Amino acid sequence: MITRTDVDEAAARIAGLVRRTPVIESDRGSFSGTVWFKCEYMQHTGTFKARGAFNRMLACRERGELKEDVGIVVASGGNAGLANAYAAAQAGVPATVFVPETAPAMKVRKLRESGASVIQRGAEYAVAYDAAIAYAAETGAVYCHAYDQPEIAAGAGTVGSELLEQLGGGVDTVLVAVGGGGLMAGIAAAVEGLANVVGVEPATAPTLHAALEAGTPIDVAVSGIAADSLGARRIGQIGFEVAVRTGVKSVLVSDDEIAAARSQLWAEYRMVVEHGAAAAFAALTAGAYIPGEGERVAVILCGANTDPCTV
Repeated sequence: MITRTDVDEAAARIAGLVRRTPVIESDRGSFSGTVWFKCEYMQHTGTFKARGAFNRMLACRERGELKEDVGIVVASGGNAGLANAYAAAQAGVPATVFVPETAPAMKVRKLRESGASVIQRGAEYAVAYDAAIAYAAETGAVYCHAYDQPEIAAGAGTVGSELLEQLGGGVDTVLVAVGGGGLMAGIAAAVEGLANVVGVEPATAPTLHAALEAGTPIDVAVSGIAADSLGARRIGQIGFEVAVRTGVKSVLVSDDEIAAARSQLWAEYRMVVEHGAAAAFAALTAGAYIPGEGERVAVILCGANTDPCTV
C-alpha cells in the first residue's frame, strides 16, 4: 500500500533526475469540461517509468541494499526495461535485463545500446521473470518490478503530484491508462482526497475492471493493439488495494476507439503517443467517460514508444 507521503518522498528523491513534463490544454469547446494533457510521453526513455526506476534504485541505495558492482535486474523487453536501464546508467550501476527469446530484435538492440546486459530466457515473459528473480537471489542484484513494488508505484505517482502543482490543484478528474496498475496507484495516492481517478483499460485487457468485479485480482486474457504496454495479465496487488481505498473507477475502450484517439492526437495536436497512452484519451473521444459541465479533467499521456507509421 502507498500513500501521498510515499509519493512526496519519491518526488524529493528523484528531483533533478527526471523531466518536469508539460501540461497542455485541449482546444476549447472540444468537450463539455476543461481538458488538459499531461505530456508524460516526453519523459526520459519515452514513458513515465523512469520515475519509478530512479525511486526504486535510490531508495535501495539509501538503505544499503544496492550493490554498486552488481546493480539491478528487471524482467522486461519493453518500457520498464528501457527505463530501468537508463536509470541504472545515470546512477552508475550495472543493469541486467531478462527478456523472452521471442522479444523483438529492435527492443533487444535498444536495451543493449542503453548499456544493459540483456539475457534471453524462454519463449514467454513468465520464464524471463522467473530467471530474473533467480538472478537477483543468486547475485544480490536489486530486483525492479515493472509495476508492483511500493517504490516503483510511488515514483510513478510523482506524475500526479507534479500535475497538481502545475494546475494549482485545479483538477477534478484524472484519466489514466491501466495495465499492471502502478501508474494508476501512484497517481491515485498522490491526488487522494483532491481529485477522482478513472482507470481506462482496453476491453481486451481489463485487469482492473475484472478485479473490481471479482473483489480480488484475477488473471484475464490479454490481446489487442495496446498489449505491448498494457498487457499485464493481472492487476498488481498495490494497484488493486489503492484503487479500492481511493474509489478508482474503471472504463473500457475498444481497439478501434484507441486507434482513433491516437490518430486524433496526431491530427489535432501533433502528439505522437503509443496505443496504451491513447487509451486514456479514448475514454473521452469514445464517450466512455463524459465530463460534467465545468468539470476539469486531466488526461495522462503516459508513453510514446511507438512506430508513428502504424495505425
